[in-house]
Parts: sequence; structure tokens; C-alpha cells
Amino acid sequence: MQQRGAVENIQHFINNGHKAAFTNIYTQYFKKLLMESDKYVKDIQLAEEIVQDVFLKIWERSDELNEIKSIKSYLYRSVINSSINYINRQKSLELHHQKIISEFTEQQLEEIDEENQLIVELFDEIEKLPLKCKEVFKLNRFERLKYREIALKLNISERTVENHIANALKLLREAMLKDKTNAPVSNKSRGFEALLFF
Repeated sequence: MQQRGAVENIQHFINNGHKAAFTNIYTQYFKKLLMESDKYVKDIQLAEEIVQDVFLKIWERSDELNEIKSIKSYLYRSVINSSINYINRQKSLELHHQKIISEFTEQQLEEIDEENQLIVELFDEIEKLPLKCKEVFKLNRFERLKYREIALKLNISERTVENHIANALKLLREAMLKDKTNAPVSNKSRGFEALLFF
């Protein structure tokens, strides 16, 4: 009966904007639930996230608390269920990744290596751009800011932003298409052009 009363109190306090009853339940059960989750996931920080998420859902779905007969049972079942679901998701993901890796051919791995090498070269060349040109280019390509947003951020005109982007693309194209590797220039060109619009 005590637990049932506690649930009713949580419902009352949450509905009326008070945290006292909720905080009391949180304080009473958090550490115990943390230990329970850690038995499954073997990671105390991850266990803490799982328990926090369970309490967050209680807070967000306070209207459902009237249906709960035992807060202790509800909390433990929720935490254990969330912990097991996490483990199952990780196992499924691991098996999926292992399957992908096992199916890679040598040619595919070589293509992946070439693409990564091209990315490394591109990032090196970006760092060599003139200072303002590099800043504008990074804001556009990495932070996904539009020309107008960049102009406002840097207190320059949109036309200036456009010129910086055009200059960056020109300099990068010239630098990257120099045959610094053994890759055919045509293949390198196709790969680089694709990367320019990442």
C-alpha cells in the first residue's frame, strides 16, 4: 500500500508542477537500479544512462502512473528490460557488421583505402587554403551554413562568400588533380569531384 500511495503522490506532484515526490522515488531507487542495470550491460556509465532514461520516461509520461500498482516492480522491470534490449541491439549490430566485413572483396577494400586516402589529401589541402577562404569554405561544407548565414556571421557580403567558395574549389581542384599518387587521373578526378560536394 505504501508503494501505491507513493505512485499516487508522484502523479499528484507532477500534475501540479511539484518535484518532491518524484525526487523522493529517484533518491530511493536510483543507486539500486544502477547496480541492477550494470549486472547486464557491464558498464556503469551506460547503466546510468539507462536508469536516467527510465526516470525521464516516467516524468514525461506521468499520466500513465495511475496504471502502475507497484513503483518498485515498474522501475526494476523497466530497467532490466531496457538493459536487455540494449544488449540485444548491440549483438544484432555486431553480427550485421561482421557479416558486412566478411563479405568485402579485396577489390572493395582497395577502393575503400583509395577513397580514404583521397579524403586525407583533401583535408590536408583545405588546411592550406588562404585563411579567410578556408574559414568560409569550412563554414559552408562542414557546418552546412548557407551563404547568407556565413555572410551574417562574418560580417561580409554574400557575394564575397560566393567568391571565397569559388576560389576554394578552384584551388582545391588544382591541388588535388596533380598526380601525387599512382591512381589514374580520371579516377582521381571523379572521386575528388564527388568529395567536393560532401
